[in-house]
Amino acid sequence: MTSEQNSRTLILCFLAALCEGIDLQAAGVAANGIIRALHPGSRLLTYFFSASTLGLMCGAAFGGRLADRIGRKSVLVGSIAVFGFFSLLTAWAWSIESLIWARLLAGLGLGGTLPNLISLGAESAAEHRRTLTVTIIYAGMPLGGALASFLTMLIAPAQWRWIFILGGVTPLLVAPAIAALLQESRAFRALRAGAAASRGHKAGVSAVIGEGRAGRTLLLWVSFFLALMTLYLLLNWLPTLLVSSGLDKSQSAAAMIAFNIGGCLGAIIMGAHLETRRRQRGVLIVFLGLPLVLLLLAVAPREAALVVPVVFVLGATVLAAQSTLYAYAPLCYPTRIRGAGVGFAVAAGRFGSMVGPLLGGLLVVGGMSTFRVLTGMLPVVILGSVCAVLLAWRPPPALGE
Repeated sequence: MTSEQNSRTLILCFLAALCEGIDLQAAGVAANGIIRALHPGSRLLTYFFSASTLGLMCGAAFGGRLADRIGRKSVLVGSIAVFGFFSLLTAWAWSIESLIWARLLAGLGLGGTLPNLISLGAESAAEHRRTLTVTIIYAGMPLGGALASFLTMLIAPAQWRWIFILGGVTPLLVAPAIAALLQESRAFRALRAGAAASRGHKAGVSAVIGEGRAGRTLLLWVSFFLALMTLYLLLNWLPTLLVSSGLDKSQSAAAMIAFNIGGCLGAIIMGAHLETRRRQRGVLIVFLGLPLVLLLLAVAPREAALVVPVVFVLGATVLAAQSTLYAYAPLCYPTRIRGAGVGFAVAAGRFGSMVGPLLGGLLVVGGMSTFRVLTGMLPVVILGSVCAVLLAWRPPPALGE
């Protein structure tokens, strides 16, 4: 690809990630309005939070494998269109049950989007800019989340449907642009043109754990599971926890904007750092700092002037950790199984993102305070950090073409 084509791929993939970020954040920031309008109990609200992530898990595993067969671009465009349509449909849900089903179907499209964004980004970038490219693309997600949170500051809780309208219209505009302007990755086109494209090859679990990849793949899956479990518990329950601990709606929305802006900056800074020789030191700082920042939020006085900066730093560390995993994932697999490899890793993470809101719901229903909920997450965060550091200390192989 020329530099112009690489830049175009980066911009379009970043926009697609931004759309996904809007949709992923929509459930958490719309929760207070949904509670007032549809009166779900904690159990149904937890199902609502987890519905899209169940679809995400299935969509990621299937979408990654399908992309290895028919191409990253085709699956990406279809996935964006699917989650845009069903997100828009969510705005017209008439009950909590219909809302849950709409989110489940939107999740199928969301799941197929991210593995292909990551694979396209890694395969389109110059070798010395691959991790930075992937992390810049990933940074679009927290920025999209910040836009969703900002919208809640402009509208009343009763207007929560506008959040899903934004989350539906935006990807339906981006999908045609990607279809018209984005090129399939050179690595995939070369593979398809060669003999390997016309011969059957394994692309399932056996392929991603074969040829000495089992240990790395296992660390990747556990790291993704625990990291996204933590992230989605925070995305879905932190706004509600902040309100219940004394912040008002605007202060809670400001905190979530800070979380996402911090995450966007943290992902980009981490991506640039991963291109240096000191990348292992940076990984160590991020993953050791994450549980400490979470503990700081748990004990901080419930004043917006203190909580918002801490949430900003928490977002930066959480998303820097996430971006590290997404940057490493495509480096672990050759082109012929990269879609499947990244897809299965994302699916493991999506399983964690489904468990996270459920765990948060159990803790909240159990009557735990904000302090108890946040400190209860610490063992999960620490274990995930250990796995991620071990992964980073095993240098990834060269990106096979």
